[in-house]
Amino acid sequence: MTGLIYDIGVTTMAGTGRIFGLDDQLLFDLVFQGIAVFILFFFVGNLLINPIKKVIMERQEKIKNDVEDAARDRAEAAEMKAEYDEKIKNAEADVAKIMSDARTRAVKNESIIINEAKEEAGRIIENAEREARLEKLKVKDETRTEIISVAYAMAGKILDENIDTKKQEQLLEETLAEIGEDTWRSE
Repeated sequence: MTGLIYDIGVTTMAGTGRIFGLDDQLLFDLVFQGIAVFILFFFVGNLLINPIKKVIMERQEKIKNDVEDAARDRAEAAEMKAEYDEKIKNAEADVAKIMSDARTRAVKNESIIINEAKEEAGRIIENAEREARLEKLKVKDETRTEIISVAYAMAGKILDENIDTKKQEQLLEETLAEIGEDTWRSE
C-alpha cells in the first residue's frame, strides 16, 4: 500500500509539473507550524531568555556598582590617609606644644616652690627670732628673780650682822660684781 500512495503522489506532482506540491493542507500546516514556532520562541524567550537577560543585566549592574563602590572606597581611603597624615603632622606639633607648655609650667612651678620655700624660711627665721626674744625675756625674768633672791639673802645677812651703812654698800657692790652689771640691766 505504501507503494500506491507514493505512486499517486508522484503522478500528481508529475501531472502538474511541479517539484514541490503546495496544496491548502500543506500551506495550513506551514502556517500552523510557523505560529507554533513563534509561540514557542515567545514562551521560550519569556521563560528562559528574558530571565537570563535579566540576570545578566543585574550582574552587569552589580559589577558596575561594585566598581563604583571600589572607586569611592579608594577615594575615601586616599582622603582618610591624607587626613591621618595631616593628623600625624598636627600630633607632632601638638607634642612639641605640650612639651613647651610642660617646660613653662615646670619653670613656673619651680619659681612658686622657691618663693614658698623662701616664705617658709622667713617664717621659720621669724619664729626663731620670736623664740629667742621670748627666751631672752625668760632669762631676764630668771635673772630678776635671781637678783631678788640675792637681795633677799643679802638683806637677811645685813639684818643678821647689823652692820653699818659702809658695810652694806660694800656687800651690795660685791653682790652686783658677782652677778655682773649687764645681767640686771634691761635693754
